[in-house]
Amino acid sequence: MSRRRCAEVGTVAEGDELPSLEVRLTRADLVRYAGASGDFNPIHWSDRAARDAGLPDVIAHGMLTMALATRLVTTWAGDPGAVVECAVRFTRPVVVPDNADGALVEVSGKVAKRRDDGTIVIAITARAAGQTVLGNATATVATSPASPASPRHGDISG
Repeated sequence: MSRRRCAEVGTVAEGDELPSLEVRLTRADLVRYAGASGDFNPIHWSDRAARDAGLPDVIAHGMLTMALATRLVTTWAGDPGAVVECAVRFTRPVVVPDNADGALVEVSGKVAKRRDDGTIVIAITARAAGQTVLGNATATVATSPASPASPRHGDISG
């Protein structure tokens, strides 16, 4: 299935797969994310701190991993504002080695459900180093701006 704009997803069926996403994360990416998010926990940049915490190496921020999973859906929908809900359970860390390759995060998604309210639930799978790193990951997408699950821009009642 090709990428679609949110207004064109009327033909989407349960079981349809979204185009996959592969992202390489390096230590430099973690530093940039720390600066943007304000999360400077040393397990995200210090080998020693990661080891002292019982981790195998420096790990990516959980919210960064969640953002990559959500990027899969926003790219497919064609509108970041179409995502009205997302949820994940962090099951394993994404270990980011200190080398040029870093860590490869592979994200895929499938249409799990079309709801009567005009939203579509996407089941997301995120993997790194051959292991699933997010559990029960989902994103709910509004198929139109008038969908009950998606307040219109400027509507402060929603």
